[in-house]
Order: sequence, then C-alpha cells, then structure tokens
Amino acid sequence: MSMLTPPGMGGKYRIKGDAYPRMRRPRKRGRLVLALVGAVVALGLIGWGTIQLIDVFGGGGKSRAAAHQKPCPAPSASTAAAPQALPKPAQITVNVYNATPRGGLAKSVADELKKRGFAIGKVGNAPSEYDKKVPGNGVLLGAPAAARGPFSVLGAQLKGATQKTDTRDTQDVDLILGTTFANLNTPKDADTTLAALAKPAPAPSGKC
Repeated sequence: MSMLTPPGMGGKYRIKGDAYPRMRRPRKRGRLVLALVGAVVALGLIGWGTIQLIDVFGGGGKSRAAAHQKPCPAPSASTAAAPQALPKPAQITVNVYNATPRGGLAKSVADELKKRGFAIGKVGNAPSEYDKKVPGNGVLLGAPAAARGPFSVLGAQLKGATQKTDTRDTQDVDLILGTTFANLNTPKDADTTLAALAKPAPAPSGKC
C-alpha cells in the first residue's frame, strides 16, 4: 500500500503513484426525470388554459352553445293574438253629457265626434248621479256588450276615460265628460290607437 493511501482505504481507492481516484456522488437521475415530466405537464396545462381563454373571449363558447341549442318552433296561430274586430264609428251611437261647470262643452264635443264619423244621440247635461261627480277626463257608460268594441273605438278619442256598464238593452254609449277634460285626442292619435287595437302584436312564445 502506498504511503499516500489513507488508512482503511484500499482497492479502487488506493492511490498508486501520482494518480488520485476521483470520488463522485451518484447521479440522481430519478429526480431529473420527474422534474422534466413536471415541466412538460405544466407547459401543457398553460397551453390548454390559453386556448380556452382565447376560445371564450373570441366567442367560440357561444358558437358551440348555439350549435347545441334546439331551435325555437315558430309561433302557432293559437299563440298569436287574434286581431280584434272593431266596429266603425258610424255603427256607434254616442250620447254626450257634460258633468263639468263649463257650458256648451257637450255640444262642442258632440260636433267633433260627428265630424269623425260617429252617430250622435242625446246631448246635454249629465244626470244628477254624475253631474259634477266625474273627477277624471270622462266616463264611458253602456251595456256589457259595449266593452267588446264600442268602448275601444270611442275610448281612442279620449285619454283616461273610465269604462262602466249598466243594465240597458240598447247599443248606444254614453260619454260623460269629467272635470279634467280639455280636448279630444287628435284624429291622428286616435287612428294610431285604433290601428294598434285592430292589429295587436303577437303574444310572446317564451323561452324554448
């Protein structure tokens, strides 16, 4: 044994001549492999997340959702609101009564309604049960059947009129002018209202 060899060490660790054995730690290849695998998985997750973000903000998610959504069926005839058959103004006889303190109001309103095609019946002061007792613009009074047409046509001429029915068996309708009445609607506004009543918008079908 060489004098340079430490005590207790021999074999491959023996120092011979001027050659010194190199003592290396064993390489930890297992850790290196795990580190590489972890890096690959992390890069894959980052790439997948980036693609998802681009897809969401680019509208791709909505496109796929729309592709899987079932188309809504077209509204059937039963779901659409049926047009309301309204009588012509000439088919409606209107009695005009003045429940306000202003004189001559019933006659002026009756003359204007006659110009618009309505048939005019009685004109004068309101009955005692309504005289000075109508706080709004007016009251439409008639038989229950009047609510299915005549009230709508006459009501288009006057904003905010209250509708009431009584036990009469005639087809005439009373227009009782209230204390806040100023003027009838303009013919243009009245025609617009009547057109909307005759052709109502289709009823919403709801979500499908």
